[in-house]
Amino acid sequence: MADNLSETLKKLKITAVERTEDSLEGCLDCLLQALAQNNMETSEKIQGSGILQLFANLLTPQSSCTAKVANIIAEVAKNEFMRIPCVDAGLISPLVQLLNSKDQEVLLQTGRALGNVCYDSHEGRSAVDQAGGAQIVIDHLRSLCSITDPANEKLLTVFCGMLMNYSNENDSLQAQLINMGVIPTLVKLLGIHCQNAALTEMCLVAFGNLAELESSKEQFASTNIAEELVKLFKKQIEHDKREMIFEVLAPLAENDAIKLQLVEAGLVECLLEIVQQKVDSDKEDDIAELKTASDLMVLLLLGDESMQKLFEGGKGNVFQKVLCWIPSNNHQLQLAGALAIANFARNDGNCIHMVDNGIVEKLMDLLDRHVEDGNVTVQHAALSALRNLAIPVVNKAKMLSAGVTEAVLKFLKSEMPPVQFKLLGTLRMLIDAQAEAAEQLGKNVKLVERLVEWCEAKDHAGVMGESNRLLSALIRHSKSKDVIKTIVQSGGIKHLVTMATSEHVIMQNEALVALALIAALELGTAEKDLESAKLVQILHRLLADERSAPEIKYNSMVLICALMGSESLHKEVQDLAFLDVVSKLRNHENKSVAQQASLTEQRLTVES
Repeated sequence: MADNLSETLKKLKITAVERTEDSLEGCLDCLLQALAQNNMETSEKIQGSGILQLFANLLTPQSSCTAKVANIIAEVAKNEFMRIPCVDAGLISPLVQLLNSKDQEVLLQTGRALGNVCYDSHEGRSAVDQAGGAQIVIDHLRSLCSITDPANEKLLTVFCGMLMNYSNENDSLQAQLINMGVIPTLVKLLGIHCQNAALTEMCLVAFGNLAELESSKEQFASTNIAEELVKLFKKQIEHDKREMIFEVLAPLAENDAIKLQLVEAGLVECLLEIVQQKVDSDKEDDIAELKTASDLMVLLLLGDESMQKLFEGGKGNVFQKVLCWIPSNNHQLQLAGALAIANFARNDGNCIHMVDNGIVEKLMDLLDRHVEDGNVTVQHAALSALRNLAIPVVNKAKMLSAGVTEAVLKFLKSEMPPVQFKLLGTLRMLIDAQAEAAEQLGKNVKLVERLVEWCEAKDHAGVMGESNRLLSALIRHSKSKDVIKTIVQSGGIKHLVTMATSEHVIMQNEALVALALIAALELGTAEKDLESAKLVQILHRLLADERSAPEIKYNSMVLICALMGSESLHKEVQDLAFLDVVSKLRNHENKSVAQQASLTEQRLTVES
C-alpha cells in the first residue's frame, strides 16, 4: 500500500504538469482510496511529497477532475496539521473561485474543503475571508433555499457547516455574516427543510453560534424564529435534539422582543409539559432537562411584556402552575418557583394581588424548610421574592403582621453573602416608613451586632452597603432613642460616619439624616464615637467640596447645627473655621442650601 501510494504521488506530479485527464483521474482515485483507508498517514505523505502546491492549478472550472481534487483537499483538511499547509499552498483562492461553478458536485466538495480548512484555524478563516468566500456561500443559500430535493439539501447542509466553521467563536466574522443578512436566510431554511434532520441540526448550531452576539438579536426578532423553534421543539422527543434547541433558545430569550414572541408561539406550554413529565424522574438527562426548562421559564419572565402576558391579572394558567412549584419537594422547582414570583413581583399591582392571595405564607413555608437544610440558592430566591413583594407601601404592614421579619431573621447566622444581601434588602424594604417595626428591629441587639459586623465586609461591597443602609434606616424610620443607644453600644456610629463619605449620594444622604437624628436625640451618648470617627472634619470636607450634591450640603449644615450641643464637637467646629465655608454657600443656586447657610452662619456666629 505504502509503495503504491508513493508511486501514485510520483505519477501525479508528472500527470499534473502534463494535464493528461485520464491518468490524472486514476491517480486521484488512488489518493482518495488511500485517504479512506488511513487518512492521517496518507495526509502526511501528501504533505511530504510537495504535491499540495500542484493542486492549485488543478482547481479549474473546465477540468473534469476538479471535484475530486476538492474532495482530496476536504479529506486532508480533516487533520489539524494540514490546514495551514493548504493555505500556504495557495488553495483557498481557487477554491473560492469554484464556488461560482454550476456543477453541484464541484460545489459540494468545494464547500466541504473550505469548511474543513476553516475548522478551528485562524489562518484558514482569514484566507477565506480575504477571498470573499462567505458572501458567495450566503448568496447560494438564498438562491437554493426553496429547493427540497435530497442532493440540494445535502449541499445546503455543507454550506451551513462551512459558514459555521468559518465564524465559530470569532466575533468579528460572526458580525460580518450578520451584516451580510445570513440570519433571515437561515430562519427560512429551517422553516422549509424542517423534515431534514442534518440540515435542521446545522441551522441550529449556526443559530447557537450567532445568537450570543448582541447585534444578532434585532435581526432574529424581525424573523419568525420563535415560531419555527417552538414548532421544531414540539416535534422533538430525543433529549439531545431538545438540548440543541434549548441552547439556541437561552441566548435568544435574553431579548425582550423575542421573549414575547416565544411566549406567543406557545413555548411556555411546552416547558410546563416537560416539567410535569420529568419532575419525578431521577435519570440524569431528565433532571438536566427539568432544570433547563424551568430556568428558561424564569428567563421569559424577565421581560415586562412577556411577564404581564403570563401573569394575566393573577388568573393566568402559567402563574397558577408556578405557584404549585413552591411547595414541591424538588429543589430545582422550588428555586424556579421563587425566582418566577420575584419576576412577577416587578410592579405594584402584581405585588399587591399576590400578597392578598397568600403568596407570602407559601414563601415563608419554603424558607422554613431551608433553615436547617441550607440550600443557598433557594434561600436567596425566596428572599428576593419577599423583598420585591415588600416594595408597595400597602404590602409592608400586611407582611409584617404575617411574621415575615421573624422568618427572615432566622437566616442571620448565614455565612453566604448572596443570602445576607437579600436578607438585608428585605428588612430594609419592610421597615420603610414603619416606625413600630423599625423600633422593634432596632432594639434587637443580635441583629444590630450582626449589621455592625457586616458593615466591615470589605470583600462583599453589596453586603457592606446594605448593612450600612439598614443601620441608617432603623434610626430614620424609628426616630427612637432606644434604637440609637443600641446602635451606639454595638459600635455602629463609625460606620454611619464612613457612610457619609460614600460615592453614592443616596447613601451619603441617608447617613447624614440618621446622624442628625442621633445628634438631636442622643448626642451625649454618641458624642465620643462621633468625635473619634472624625465627623466634624468629614462635614467640613463635604461642605468645601464643590462636587457635593445640594442635599448633601444642606444636611451637612443641619448636622453641624445639631452638633453645637456638645462642648467637644463645638470646639472642633470652631477650630476648623466653618464660617468661611458656610458664608460662601449663602449665594448657592439652590434656595434651600442658601437659606440653610444663612441659618447656620447665624448659629455659628452666636455660638462663637
